[in-house]
Amino acid sequence: MSLYSRLNNQMNQSKHWDFSPPSPSDLGDHDVPLEGTHLQGKRIALLITGGIAAIKTPFIARALRREGADVVAFTSSEALRYVTIDSLEWSTTHPVVTKLTSAAEHLSDSSPFDAYVVAPATYNTINKMRYGIADGVITSTLASALGRMEQGKTNIMIVPTMHGSLHNAILSESLKTLHSLGVAIMPPRDAYGKHNIPHERDIVVEVCRLVSHSPLKDISILVTGGPTPVPIDNIRRLTNRFSGKLGATITEELYLRGADVHLIHGEGSYQPASYLPYQLAKTYDEYLALVLEQLSQKKYKIGIFTAAVADYKPETILPGKTPSGGQLKSLNLVPTLKVIEEVKHKFPDLYMVTFKYQEQVSHEALINIAQERIKQGYAAVVANRGEEIESVGEQVAYLVTANQPPQQMIGKKEIAVIIADHLEKILN
Repeated sequence: MSLYSRLNNQMNQSKHWDFSPPSPSDLGDHDVPLEGTHLQGKRIALLITGGIAAIKTPFIARALRREGADVVAFTSSEALRYVTIDSLEWSTTHPVVTKLTSAAEHLSDSSPFDAYVVAPATYNTINKMRYGIADGVITSTLASALGRMEQGKTNIMIVPTMHGSLHNAILSESLKTLHSLGVAIMPPRDAYGKHNIPHERDIVVEVCRLVSHSPLKDISILVTGGPTPVPIDNIRRLTNRFSGKLGATITEELYLRGADVHLIHGEGSYQPASYLPYQLAKTYDEYLALVLEQLSQKKYKIGIFTAAVADYKPETILPGKTPSGGQLKSLNLVPTLKVIEEVKHKFPDLYMVTFKYQEQVSHEALINIAQERIKQGYAAVVANRGEEIESVGEQVAYLVTANQPPQQMIGKKEIAVIIADHLEKILN
């Protein structure tokens, strides 16, 4: 049998189903698995207007619920050409508001909403909203929402979605006017000459930021993550096995809480989510330059340094591509500049959270190493060792500060949450 035939046979076997039922689950038919709690206790009005993108709104509703939101859908009659009442009721678990009755659904006095999200927001609805026209379910609800927003009682976000030919001067003027009033306008996904609706997760992330009351909101924070490769020649480089997922996870947690966060991510096998603000550092030298450049150009209050920074680099980078097959006679490695020391020296007011990874040391020795760094003037240290990763299957780390006992954290998500909680406490 040829190699192609064997591979094809293996692929067919991997797709084989033995007609067994699905695995049991505690989730009910309407339930969603929680991915976070950033919208826990928040009521979100999902206002759906008459564009083809309305077919995606049940997925948007469920994505909002995965962050803990309670979602109620409002639809125009045109929207129901593209999405059904049944699908929206199933995805929100609430009756859909399709018309205004004596209950005055557009006012929502008895159960106010934390945010109104217009997705998709059509040309017609945006311009009516700008001029205060209230001639239907969506526009009347928005008229009331604007009044609540002016009183500081709610938030509004619109997601413009339409064909490119509809983006004219009238639309631009309406968007600018609404923006000046305090309406959040989410940039559409630009593709094929159209303003397409963004992916569900992107919308949810912006809603989380919009309704956040975290002390971290608008606080400037620099995060670093990932490896910082050093080149051997024009092709080859030395790097490490760390992916940068932790730095990206911390960045996302801070971003969801509304922080003005920026990630410098070392190039490797992992790419952060596209909605996160980040720069890619391809080498150690580029990483160092980007960190110092960011801190020089902008007043950051906090720096979180998770990057697995190269400790050594070749004294000389070989020209071109070193021929393969031969012996590389010498590769003289020299120590790199310690980035956190450079940052601490040049930016003494920066609240620095640094990371320390060790292997073949005891837990007590690890904590002692972290405490020694605290004595050097660093605000907080996240310490972990390889042996504790292997023992539970997830990364185990300890948050070490000057005045508190070390706090254990298990898994990247928990590490990110506890660091964010710690930063909220120090800001308060």
